[in-house]
Amino acid sequence: MDRRSFLVAAGGSVAATAALSGTAQAAPPPHAANRVRFNLISDIQGDLADFGRALDDLAAINPGSAGLGIVGDITPRGYDFEYDAVKSTLDKHPHPAQLAWVIGNHEFYVPKWRDPNNLAQDTWPNGTTEESLFASFYRFTGRDTVYTETSFGGVPLLCLGTERYSHYHDPELWDEVWMSDEQFGWLEDRLAHWAQRRTPVMVLTHHPLPNTVSGTQRASYAKEYLQADRLLNALGRYPDVFVFTGHTHYHLELPDWTVRRVVPGSGNLEGFTVVNTGAIETGWRDNGKGGEETTTRALNQGLQIEVGPRDVLIKARDFATGTWLKQITVPLHNGR
Repeated sequence: MDRRSFLVAAGGSVAATAALSGTAQAAPPPHAANRVRFNLISDIQGDLADFGRALDDLAAINPGSAGLGIVGDITPRGYDFEYDAVKSTLDKHPHPAQLAWVIGNHEFYVPKWRDPNNLAQDTWPNGTTEESLFASFYRFTGRDTVYTETSFGGVPLLCLGTERYSHYHDPELWDEVWMSDEQFGWLEDRLAHWAQRRTPVMVLTHHPLPNTVSGTQRASYAKEYLQADRLLNALGRYPDVFVFTGHTHYHLELPDWTVRRVVPGSGNLEGFTVVNTGAIETGWRDNGKGGEETTTRALNQGLQIEVGPRDVLIKARDFATGTWLKQITVPLHNGR
């Protein structure tokens, strides 16, 4: 069974990329009053038991968290009752008041079902409109756009997302991300704004960028973004940009869980940082035969981010075992 079939049944220029080794980094500086800590997870996809376990673990390790970002695939299919179940789980577990939601491909899977209990891909979209899928996301998040800026303790976060579900517009496409000129203009403006203020920017986007973190050298990830080159060119100019992506479900133990991505012609020879967020539901890996397969070990992983005046500390967490997996300290180009 290929990856897309499994997910349904269950509910650009090439730039130089170098893996960043967490073990090679110096010990992180001690916590100080001017350091902001927050957490990121992704790919809940209906695994509410692990989601609740993650929330409890995060509350224990970071009780003063400035915020929690969920980097897409909030639901398994995008039904309103699935969004409501996520909210119910949040209400039952401790969590930060400040939340940042990113739209993922699983938020668009209702059209593959005749009703919640009957998969009917042959009759896609089964009467479901594209507008209703966005409306469900907007109702849940209290927003009216997929892209937005928020702040965790003064640290800016830019949430990106597709503004179309591609299969409605081209029968040859499915989950590919399309961003409007308005979203690109907004992104470019906000990146320039924070760069002028010597402030690091956290960018949250569900789909991975090509040739970055674990698994994304595969051809199947090369076209996640219909305008990949434009997005890379926007991000590539700024060394203090940190991009966090989900979607792959690759384990954070892998050596390329975080990389430095250099975009040729950007004028930024240091590149920008890209980080895999792990996943709450179902691990995946390369099967060594040109495809992918689910991992036998359950997956429930995420990140803790600590932003200081001179560096950003990124720590990978296993919520199932309650242990830290690895960490890396990234110096800020504009740190002082």
